[in-house]
Amino acid sequence: MPPSKALPQRRGIFLDQLTRSEAFRWTFIAVAGFLAGELISTGLVEIAASLTGNRSQLSTLATSSSPPSWYIICSLAGLWVGLLGAAIVVRKFGGGIKRPLGLSFRPIDLLGVIIGIGSQLIIGLLYLPFRSHIAHFDAPITKLTGSSHGVNVVVIVMMTVVGAPFFEELFFRGVLFRGLEGFSSLATKRIGALCIIAAAMVGDGLLFGLAHGEFVQLPGLALFGALLAFLFFRTGRLGMCIVAHLSFNGLALVSYYSSSGSVLPWH
Repeated sequence: MPPSKALPQRRGIFLDQLTRSEAFRWTFIAVAGFLAGELISTGLVEIAASLTGNRSQLSTLATSSSPPSWYIICSLAGLWVGLLGAAIVVRKFGGGIKRPLGLSFRPIDLLGVIIGIGSQLIIGLLYLPFRSHIAHFDAPITKLTGSSHGVNVVVIVMMTVVGAPFFEELFFRGVLFRGLEGFSSLATKRIGALCIIAAAMVGDGLLFGLAHGEFVQLPGLALFGALLAFLFFRTGRLGMCIVAHLSFNGLALVSYYSSSGSVLPWH
């Protein structure tokens, strides 16, 4: 359906607005894809644990602050299968017209480097007054990298800096936010559509933060996720979002691996 002149200006893939039924379909597929990813992740961990003789320790590893590399790799890979699967399904069955997911890049997307680094710095500053009262603030990064050595460090760093931004942006912005934003087709006036789009950005950011399962980092991740949803809507492409996400994760890892932790004092 052609976008109404009363609705906010749209760019890129958002020129092809989802209908109400398609918005429901995309959102449902996103939820199903995430749940499928969790199940696949659990299955891969079970298989790897059996092969390495650690099946009896799975409950301990699940709550460990520094699980082994094979556990992290299987967990991430399994989840990404579900996220990618959701993107493939909506690409094929999301509606009467095969809509692209906005996976394209332009030179202007390099601004994402500044956005990602700036977001990491600003969020860190917001946390700084509470840093001394937060125990194990580095828990998410420690959990990813703490027990890794040699080539495993390289693999996990690549998965964190390259893999996570690609698969998470494809899913959380390309599928989930697109589905949530599609409900703006219900609005007949500009203000109503803007409210739905803003709610979709906030909801997408919150779900992005919750998916990481880290309570302390939830506010910062939710803010960053909402910002990425805004970038996606404004550009109509995922390129800048992926670059910003890559820079955000990359700076966190650089700070963690720095000898004194002086790159970012809150890490």
